[in-house]
Formats: sequence, structure tokens, C-alpha cells
Amino acid sequence: MNELAANTGPLFNYGVLAILILVAFIVWFFVNRASVRASEQIQLLEALLEEQKKQTLLLRRIADAQPAPASAQQETEENGQRDFIRLIPER
Repeated sequence: MNELAANTGPLFNYGVLAILILVAFIVWFFVNRASVRASEQIQLLEALLEEQKKQTLLLRRIADAQPAPASAQQETEENGQRDFIRLIPER
């Protein structure tokens, strides 16, 4: 009986080692997958930011090209110091 227990020791150790390696690969797979997805989302957000900047530029051009009514021009001149409040800062 002792001989059987002594012979299964190394086999048991290899089995535990194989299971640990398998678990490590599974964990690595999911961590790597999450990292790749996060990188893709960052790229998409950066592309969205660029599109928003282009749209903002186009809207400013359109707004500048349209003539403002006389009352709006006077109000704009009077409230020139408050114009910065309406701007949304970019990050």
C-alpha cells in the first residue's frame, strides 16, 4: 500500500502543475481579451472626438456666415464678457 502511495506522488504533482498551467492560460486569455476590447473602445472614442471637433468647426463657420440681427449684435457687444460661459471645454 505504501508503494502505491509513493508512486502516485510525482504523478499527482504533475497533475496539479498541469491544472495550474491550464488555469493560468484561461486567466491570461480573459485578461488579454479585455485589454484588446478596451483598446478598440479607446480608438472608437478618439475617432468620435475628431468627428465632434469637425462638426463644431462647421457649425462655427455656419454661424459666422449668417448675418445676425441688429438687436442681437448689440446684445453680443454688451455681453462680450459672458461669451466664454457658453463654451464647453474640450478634454
